[in-house]
Amino acid sequence: MKKTSFLILLFLIHAQTFAQAKPNIIVIFTDDQGYADIGVNGQVDDIKTPNIDLLAKTGVRMTAGYVTAPQCIPSRAGLLSGRYQQRFGLDHNGTIPLPLDETLISQRMQKAGYVTGMTGKWHLEPNHQQEKWLKEHMPELNIKTVKPSDIPFERKIPYMSSNRGFDDTFQGYIQDYWTTYTLDGERNMEAHWIKQAGYRLDIQTDATVKFIENNKDKPFFYYTSYFAPHVPLGATKKYMDRFPEDMPKRRQYCLAMMSAIDDGVGKIKETLKKLGLDENTVIFFISDNGAPIKLNMADTPGVGPGWDGSKNTPWVGEKGMLSEGGIRIPYIINWPAGLPKGLVYDKPVISLDVAATCIALAGLPETDELDGTNLIPYLNNTKKGDPHQALFWRFWGQSAVRMGDYKFLKSGKHEYLFDVTSAAHENENLINTYPRKAKVLKKRLKQWEQKLKNSGIPTKDFNEQDSVFRNHYLKSVE
Repeated sequence: MKKTSFLILLFLIHAQTFAQAKPNIIVIFTDDQGYADIGVNGQVDDIKTPNIDLLAKTGVRMTAGYVTAPQCIPSRAGLLSGRYQQRFGLDHNGTIPLPLDETLISQRMQKAGYVTGMTGKWHLEPNHQQEKWLKEHMPELNIKTVKPSDIPFERKIPYMSSNRGFDDTFQGYIQDYWTTYTLDGERNMEAHWIKQAGYRLDIQTDATVKFIENNKDKPFFYYTSYFAPHVPLGATKKYMDRFPEDMPKRRQYCLAMMSAIDDGVGKIKETLKKLGLDENTVIFFISDNGAPIKLNMADTPGVGPGWDGSKNTPWVGEKGMLSEGGIRIPYIINWPAGLPKGLVYDKPVISLDVAATCIALAGLPETDELDGTNLIPYLNNTKKGDPHQALFWRFWGQSAVRMGDYKFLKSGKHEYLFDVTSAAHENENLINTYPRKAKVLKKRLKQWEQKLKNSGIPTKDFNEQDSVFRNHYLKSVE
């Protein structure tokens, strides 16, 4: 072999070794799953999630893990951008789609040499409720009567996952998928719609596994966005039979759907191990918001709108609220080669930290654009203190800040101060006990909100739901 060829071969071997030194990353994001519904959180005795529990037992479980919003679209926008979504005006589902000029984790990871992919729920393209976007981009429509079908799919394509930094996409909810590859092995296709037979959660698991198998020789980033336990509820007999019939039917469906996700986590882990990738693959497991328990967890007939069967125990509130039940969720990070095993971490962290952690692991430079923190040094105890001095929220007519043990919450004109680390958490309003502390937190909240696209703290209810939630959950502590 000529010397030049030998040197080139050595370079290629070194380059491949260096590339694979970067960990693979999988972000598993569930939909409307409450804090209680992983077994390892120890809140209920009917859930069966042995594979998810094993992620925690061989990784790190966050007991104070948060998302940026108690609703699907803004929560997903915060996760994927790594920025508080209010910075670009996406406060709730009815504002705007994820702006095209926002840089997503997937795009950053591509720049770092990663191959990227996703499956499942996207929900970040334009929809018929987004009045601001419709007025700007489709002024010919009557906002009051617009229907989903009034927005041509061509207008949505730039916002789809296939145009937002994902090399491979298998985007969809139940049977319809916008995809660039198939579960049978076809690859590198133009994104197009297909009908995929099977159960929705098994499909999303299989899409994840197929991507891993297709890209086993290069560092990859994959976003597994399971559409569950969000309504419409649905599970196959295989999963329903794991739980007794003599329980609320909506609860049985939720447990079955979570069992399907758990099987999926086990299958993903098994695939990684078979390919020798398990040790150097980081897995995040997070829910997009708390469960919608609809005030009283009524076991209404059918599988459509209503309680999704999940639980937020022990937290107060639910999806749509900035109380803990709406934003404090299951949050696990597993990385056998790089993190302690069995660590329970009680410092506040947030879904924004996923992007900051990913770009650090990928070897990209830190950027002030992101609002999250690289969690790895904190979890490895090489960096002391809390990852965040403060965490912030604003949604509908509510706003909140957590600093240390305390959380200031404002809902319309009503104000609360809670020690969320105490046994009482949000069942005891301390605002008259510690007025100075409340004043400090409120000042920090105001400072944050002045930096947002639509500045200011809400001083009145955004809709009737704000008052319904407040009167049901917080009336007794005013």
